[in-house]
Amino acid sequence: MIKKIAKLLGLVVLAGIGYLLLWPVPIDPKVWDAPKNKGYVGVFAPNNGLSNLKTIPVTPYHGPEDAAVGPDGMIYTSVKDGKILKIDPASGKVSVFVESGGRPLGVEFGPDGKLYFTDSKKGVFRVSLDGKLELLTDQITGGKKLVYANDIDIAADGTVYFSHSSSKFGAATVGTYESSLLDLMEHGHYGDVFKWDPKTKETTKVAGGFSYANGLALSKDDDYLVVASTGEYKVDKIWLKGEKAGQKETIITNFPGFPDNINPGADGTFWIGLVSPRSDPIDNLAGKPFMRKIIQRLPAFMRPKATRYGFIVRFDGNGKIIEQLQDPGKTFGMTTGAAEGLKGQLIVTSLFEKSLGLLPRK
Repeated sequence: MIKKIAKLLGLVVLAGIGYLLLWPVPIDPKVWDAPKNKGYVGVFAPNNGLSNLKTIPVTPYHGPEDAAVGPDGMIYTSVKDGKILKIDPASGKVSVFVESGGRPLGVEFGPDGKLYFTDSKKGVFRVSLDGKLELLTDQITGGKKLVYANDIDIAADGTVYFSHSSSKFGAATVGTYESSLLDLMEHGHYGDVFKWDPKTKETTKVAGGFSYANGLALSKDDDYLVVASTGEYKVDKIWLKGEKAGQKETIITNFPGFPDNINPGADGTFWIGLVSPRSDPIDNLAGKPFMRKIIQRLPAFMRPKATRYGFIVRFDGNGKIIEQLQDPGKTFGMTTGAAEGLKGQLIVTSLFEKSLGLLPRK
């Protein structure tokens, strides 16, 4: 009997080893060189800047991923439940403004006073304040479907710029958050930036080769874009006008966390959210694609995952860090970004929270 049990256990162990080494996975990891994580030091030293954050509950909804203030003074935010919510900042009253049915992410008001937003599963939309919803684009000119639209901004001439996080791992296939984890684990540089032309109705590529293209914002004069590469902890500048038009340059190289949304500030600077601190296991496995396959075969609860922490940063067009606000107490975490509201207050958004953060500013 003991021999039979030992033999059975041996077969189980062999089967387990075989599974970890050979079972097919959806990723084909690429070798890359992760910059050394310096941690929360220097300009990123810990502080309690988000400790006075007030919150507006959005229950029964959750995950207010991005926000913008409308011409009516209301706050509009995208939630995981497939809706855009309208919030009265004075009373805290929450109502459903419009429903796209997918996973709305980036929201921004255009010069026409209408709300533009991306839906990671369905494309790019525009909606008037009376709730009339219009699909602007769900494919690149030529026929290829969009599978992961993310952040958005609108130029003065009505041109819509948006990030497309991954052309391989579509949000509608396995989920928005889950697709991001697959793209980050593979590190295949499948991210792009596109623009939609309001005159021709065409959707064309502006730039590509990003490791999970995420936050995106236009400069005050629409002469360049800033784009976050979540997978490489950096921000790039893409010139749209002038003698540098078409050129891309990196202006921030080594965030201590995963950068997410970018929103423009009234003074020409930008706000960006760090949704989670860096993961040492992910960085340590940057040059070990085979080991990343093994990690992917582990149960989901054993794989590296995002850490709850609050962190937003303001920077200028040259990449200089102007200020940064943190919540070491982790009372409001997974911060995707910040948008400037009325009277200078900051609207802080989150990937999973059940409330929207408000931070009074002098």
